[in-house]
Amino acid sequence: MQVFVLLFNAGRENEGIHTIRIGDRNLVLIFEQEDDATRYALLLEAQDFPVPTVEAMEQADIEEFCESAGYEGQLVPAGFVPQTDAERLLLAPPESNLVETDWQKDKQPETPQPESEPESEADAIAAAELERIRRQLEGLL
Repeated sequence: MQVFVLLFNAGRENEGIHTIRIGDRNLVLIFEQEDDATRYALLLEAQDFPVPTVEAMEQADIEEFCESAGYEGQLVPAGFVPQTDAERLLLAPPESNLVETDWQKDKQPETPQPESEPESEADAIAAAELERIRRQLEGLL
């Protein structure tokens, strides 16, 4: 069966897969529906996480990868309704991120850039609209 996962730097040497750490477990979210994976990726972007790519894979392949890499695969079925706080993380990402991820370790340090104001009024409007959409999505949970 084809499922969907979130990859960072897809197709590059430092490609990484999105995981959630719950306690001492690293969970790879395996989405049954592409729309659910895309929505989760947009929520990550709205929270200033690096932007992942939604990739289709065979479920058996991703489960084999998880086992070999020491991760746990967590299937997020279509129509999933969370019952606990931990299950809510399967539909909305946490608000914090690792400072340095495994896939960033090979990256050369960048010179910090000062934050700047949006380049145009259109950018400011787009940022405000993105924030409004993020709040609406959070309100659904």
